[in-house]
Amino acid sequence: MSFRNTLKSISGFFAQPYPFYYQGKDLSIVVFTIFMLVVFFNFFVEPFNVNRDEHIMHYFWISVIHSLVPILVLLLLVGPLLYRNVWIDSWSVKKETFLLLSFFLFTGIGQFLIRDLIYDNPNNWSWGYFFEEIRNTFIVGTLLMLILIPLNFNRLYLRNQRRAAQFQEKPRSVLDTKRREGLTSIFIKTQLKSDDFELYPDEFIYARSDKNYLEIFFRKEEKLLKQVKRMTIKELDVQLSRFSFITRTHRSYLVNLHQVAKVSGNAQGYRLELKDVPDIVPVSRTTIHHFEQQLQKV
Repeated sequence: MSFRNTLKSISGFFAQPYPFYYQGKDLSIVVFTIFMLVVFFNFFVEPFNVNRDEHIMHYFWISVIHSLVPILVLLLLVGPLLYRNVWIDSWSVKKETFLLLSFFLFTGIGQFLIRDLIYDNPNNWSWGYFFEEIRNTFIVGTLLMLILIPLNFNRLYLRNQRRAAQFQEKPRSVLDTKRREGLTSIFIKTQLKSDDFELYPDEFIYARSDKNYLEIFFRKEEKLLKQVKRMTIKELDVQLSRFSFITRTHRSYLVNLHQVAKVSGNAQGYRLELKDVPDIVPVSRTTIHHFEQQLQKV
């Protein structure tokens, strides 16, 4: 493999979607794991020089304090991401790596700032200890990152690929004629009365949220058409809720399951290819279970 191909392969890996673990129950698991790993690593392994004569308190409590610093740093870093959740939808291996490198840097700075609390050393505020704390954090953190990110990425990718394969045995297509005749148009209300419109559920393909607007794709007489309406994905979902074949697959997508031609998997969840539609529709990790249940019904 040439150097250019190697760079292309590495670039492709970093561009891959990656699950965002820093919210809800997942965040609690991440915080607990970090705390336990750092306590264990510091107290039992003692990876770096430990001069117990300088300790103001028992080494166990020093290990605990060292473990609380990365948790505080992580919460401060992910807070803005949760506020601007548009980042979460497009999370990737590259963004995960950048977050972790920032996490290591600020954790190292934090470990330096608490030295006076746990060490009786006149040189606590020296540049030597400043760079030493950052260096030590990067050594341990980067080692774990290089091992855990590729392993977790491959585990999720292969798992979702296997789960997606089960849906290929039952090809999906548009509604048959008999069922089509039983569906009439429904009146959809938007945030602007002048934007209200009629929608035939069997013609609906998918909808995609775009800031304050909603892009609605539908097929009429074999032509792919799009309307842009001022409404939220949730508002359309509620109005189409009686149709079980129309479901949310992502915070920004609503899909007609009868239009799904192929299901494949990646690290974040599933990817849907729709009939004669160039766009790929994602199924997020949090909606996989509901998506699987709904897809089995159609």
